[in-house]
Amino acid sequence: MRRLATPEDIDTVFALYMHEKVVPYLGYDPMPLDDFRAIYQDLLDSRCFYIYERDGRIAGFYRATRYPGRVRHVASLGTLAVDPALHGQGIALAMVTEAIDTLIAEGVKRIELIVESDNAPALRFYEKLGFEREGTLRKFYKRAGDAEAIDDHLMALLVA
Repeated sequence: MRRLATPEDIDTVFALYMHEKVVPYLGYDPMPLDDFRAIYQDLLDSRCFYIYERDGRIAGFYRATRYPGRVRHVASLGTLAVDPALHGQGIALAMVTEAIDTLIAEGVKRIELIVESDNAPALRFYEKLGFEREGTLRKFYKRAGDAEAIDDHLMALLVA
């Protein structure tokens, strides 16, 4: 089940965001909770950052952003993660499918996302859901401590 994130979720979201298996694929390098507070507040203020719960606990989260104006039919998925302790239980599939279904019900005709080129499991996952690679952002994503930036792939799902 999805719901909008609340201020009370910060500790759990922070722990998941900074998990060693998650943080390499999200937008910020590891940081202390006090530094994360401003980032989390921006997510809350966006009113498009969702918590996905399973059995009463936070199992994952994502951000679904609609574009304005002439591209109002387009949404972007990002800041997406599932608790690594729950991997292999179908949570990512349930969460992303629910996000897609909700966006389609709201009139979205195109859903796009960006995936790091070294995140093979995510690339396979999105391709199985029907997302197609549309382009590569060369040397786009740079993690602290890495010598070089890596490529990101722009993927999209077109809805009939």
